[in-house]
Amino acid sequence: MESIERVFGERIGSIISESTGKIRSINQKYATPKIKLTGGAKFALLLLRFYLIFLVVLLAYKFWTIVHGSA
Repeated sequence: MESIERVFGERIGSIISESTGKIRSINQKYATPKIKLTGGAKFALLLLRFYLIFLVVLLAYKFWTIVHGSA
């Protein structure tokens, strides 16, 4: 983490280093889920994931058509 302190300075670099350490420990704690999902819940989450991907693609398509000014 010395490079962070070199780039941002001693004080800000140490704050960033402490924050990343806390975030890393939280991520390790919650890396494995503790709740068992039923088949229906897994299927519902899968459908929601596909729906989200569809919405993002639709948003990108709308952006593309607006930028290029299709008639």
